[in-house]
Amino acid sequence: MLIKEYRICMPLTTEEYRVGQLYTISKHSHQESEKGEGVEVVKNEPHEDPVHGPGQFTEKRVHLSSKLPSWARAVTPRIFYVTEKAWNYYPYTITGERCSLQCSFLPKFSIYIETKYEDNCGDSENIFRSDKVLGDHEVSFLDIAFDEIPERYYRSLEDPRFFSSAKTGRGPLREGWREHTKPIMCSYKLVSVKFEVWGLQTRVEQFVHKVIRDILLIGHRQAFAWMDEWCGMTMEEVRRYEQETQEATNELIGLVAPSIAVSEVGQPAATRSAPSSAPSTPLSDEAPDFLAPPTTRPRKKSAPETLMLPALRERAGAE
Repeated sequence: MLIKEYRICMPLTTEEYRVGQLYTISKHSHQESEKGEGVEVVKNEPHEDPVHGPGQFTEKRVHLSSKLPSWARAVTPRIFYVTEKAWNYYPYTITGERCSLQCSFLPKFSIYIETKYEDNCGDSENIFRSDKVLGDHEVSFLDIAFDEIPERYYRSLEDPRFFSSAKTGRGPLREGWREHTKPIMCSYKLVSVKFEVWGLQTRVEQFVHKVIRDILLIGHRQAFAWMDEWCGMTMEEVRRYEQETQEATNELIGLVAPSIAVSEVGQPAATRSAPSSAPSTPLSDEAPDFLAPPTTRPRKKSAPETLMLPALRERAGAE
């Protein structure tokens, strides 16, 4: 098992990010969806936990197929989906508790992501105090402005080095911004990846961590760059936006009968999953060293910079 802790600072408060996170996940999921592909929301409803209190339960089907890298598509069926069940007790979440691939042709692996959000610059030590962490683990600070992301996902309008919020005056972010920016918050993410195949374990676990690292950076960059779209929204308004976006996304995906279902195993009552702060970003086409991807791959055209669903357009027109 390979365990790493990622700390991602944002020029926001944790309360602001609560809204921005929901908005960003919904918008990004819609942008990355098309006929038969994307994130289908099956359930999204309030949930009460005896330990963590009130939260939100979501069940999603992530239809992958063409979203997979070329080397992975070569060994998977044309149509399948991953079932994600999540429990969000903001500012504390758990994601992907012991995900197990239920396919005869795919090896078993597990991904566990525990997240805590705090209003600081990432200087809280041993924030998780978890029995799951045995011994030392690597801690990496991810800089949303100056750490590189895959070139194909780069958009200048989402670059924190150039973005300036008209509503809040925050940005652009300069070198050393974490030391002097107020407000500031940090997403602490403890990520455990386990791949139980002798001879491939280390390389696959390192590759999965690289994918997760890219997804975290992209998601947090978008949450900041889209600030003027969600800033000022109440939780009721962002939940309504989330519902409308989910309905539009489900309609866009359409009903596709899966040939293979990939789902997570059951969890203890006191340990539930929750949505990741990072949106569902297509996996990298860069295969590990032990797999050789083709040199070219058809790519989807970039999604529009601003999402406006039909229901939202009608509302805007009425106003």
